Amino acid sequence: MVALESTIFSNLGLPSPANAEALDRCLNAVRDGGAIPAVTAVLDGVPRVGLYADEHPRILGKARKAAERDLAVAVAQRWDFGATTVSASVALAAAAGVSVFATGGIGGVHRGAELTGDISADLDALAHHPVVTVSAGAKAFLDLARTLEYLETYGVPVLGWRHDQFPAFYTRSSGLPVPHRVEGGAEVAAILTHRPRERTGVLVVVPIPESAELDADALDDVLAGALADCDAAGIVGAAVTPFVLGRIGAATAGRSVPANLALAENNAAVAAEIAVAIAS
Repeated sequence: MVALESTIFSNLGLPSPANAEALDRCLNAVRDGGAIPAVTAVLDGVPRVGLYADEHPRILGKARKAAERDLAVAVAQRWDFGATTVSASVALAAAAGVSVFATGGIGGVHRGAELTGDISADLDALAHHPVVTVSAGAKAFLDLARTLEYLETYGVPVLGWRHDQFPAFYTRSSGLPVPHRVEGGAEVAAILTHRPRERTGVLVVVPIPESAELDADALDDVLAGALADCDAAGIVGAAVTPFVLGRIGAATAGRSVPANLALAENNAAVAAEIAVAIAS
């Protein structure tokens, strides 16, 4: 089985109708790889790992974002639809005994975190739940070097999928090397089995397909401007991500959406290969 987050498919993720296309492509990629997709969400106050087909339209609409810390609140307050982030999805997958989770990109250490303390809960979830997370690295506006340092400190193996560089979501390389390279699902399964800390997860980073990669230099200029505007407007914490991604979408004339679709589908396919290897 492969767990999938629901935030990307909701109004908090990709715009309509791209979110519905993303859901179809990710579900099909997992199935084509011989695994079973299980979308995570909180529906009517019930944490879910796997949805019925007639429930899919519910996760394409308006949602409240649910990180791991919010799951208990979503249950107690019976949220109609809590869209699960990486941290919540990893926690739910672990609770359900699902060993592999696919997402677009993880959160990480934000730039200036030495002053703000802004570090995504995604990293804590990776460090404390025995799940393989497959992602296209982390978003480029984060402090990627410190993100890798955090993962090293907490003992999370970071594996480059047939690639030697840590990807930066829309681009195949951040310029930072990954600690280890792997060539297939069986190798990842063995690493999961032999890690010394039973409660620690594994991060597999997969570069975006070359055909969908955005121009790194142009992206750097957009990020610099967007982050400066965040500082000027006092935008912090969870609000930074949608603001910056919106600026990227506008600056790339919408090319960021097809890139998102391609990397999410690719990650789902890789996750399926790993899940099949773990199961066998």
